[in-house]
Amino acid sequence: MPSLFRFLTVVAVIGGVIYGTIFALANFVNPKPREMTINIPPDKFLKK
Repeated sequence: MPSLFRFLTVVAVIGGVIYGTIFALANFVNPKPREMTINIPPDKFLKK
């Protein structure tokens, strides 16, 4: 039974680290907005 508690503790710690990393990335990292240009070939507009 102690090995089960140790396993659950390790899984909980790893889950907490992953959750903390995702939380930090979502709240403290701001993406830089930029212009987007996509070239579409003229043959895409032709109806077949």
